[in-house]
Amino acid sequence: MQELAGKNALVTGGSRGIGAAIVRALSEKGANVAITYERSGDSAQKLVRSIEENGRKAVAIQADSADPDAIRRSVEEAVRALGGLDILVNNAAIARYNTIADFNVEDFDALFAVNVRGPVLASKAAIPHLKEGGRVITIGSAGADRSVGEGSTVYYMTKAALQAFNRGLARELGPRDITVNLVQPGSTNTDANPETSEFADFQRSLIPLGRFGQPEDVAAAVAFLATPAARQINGTILTVDGGALA
Repeated sequence: MQELAGKNALVTGGSRGIGAAIVRALSEKGANVAITYERSGDSAQKLVRSIEENGRKAVAIQADSADPDAIRRSVEEAVRALGGLDILVNNAAIARYNTIADFNVEDFDALFAVNVRGPVLASKAAIPHLKEGGRVITIGSAGADRSVGEGSTVYYMTKAALQAFNRGLARELGPRDITVNLVQPGSTNTDANPETSEFADFQRSLIPLGRFGQPEDVAAAVAFLATPAARQINGTILTVDGGALA
């Protein structure tokens, strides 16, 4: 079904992994999609071509999600290229791990710049363009609710901050009939956390379903929240973790 026909979406960090799956899912429902990427230009352009082959508009925009000017520019470029903006998916993120005792200030600042300030500034830039029925969807992590494994404290702090951002922005934009929701993936099979890694069996042991999620599982949740069927869902956290938080 083409529930998103005529809609324009921007997915930050959309060139690979979960982001690329989200881009494909939105385009399959009829949306035109802009993608930001930092270094994966070849992957972004390949994804753009595949969307265009299916009759949708698509554009790839190089932007560092730690750079406020680049974030603002990427939103403006997406609006110009697509002819408007209806859906923002804050997906871009980085991960750095260490114990608090050994964590350095540079890594701390980098994590908060991309994972927290990035979504805030992208949303700020998008808000003037979003109309009634608009969507802001942010990708967090189930680790915001349950931290497992040494060294993840600061990374999960950034994801926990997105919960407060999600609730507050939902209050701000709800009167304009714009919904704001947070999707929290659990263990998901990506280049950053492959289901074949040395830590995968431990992660599977925490999941009642006994398997890793796939990027398409997260993308399906995002695509649903973007459709008119989710119009009454606002300020909600949708966790896609196979039951790990149960």
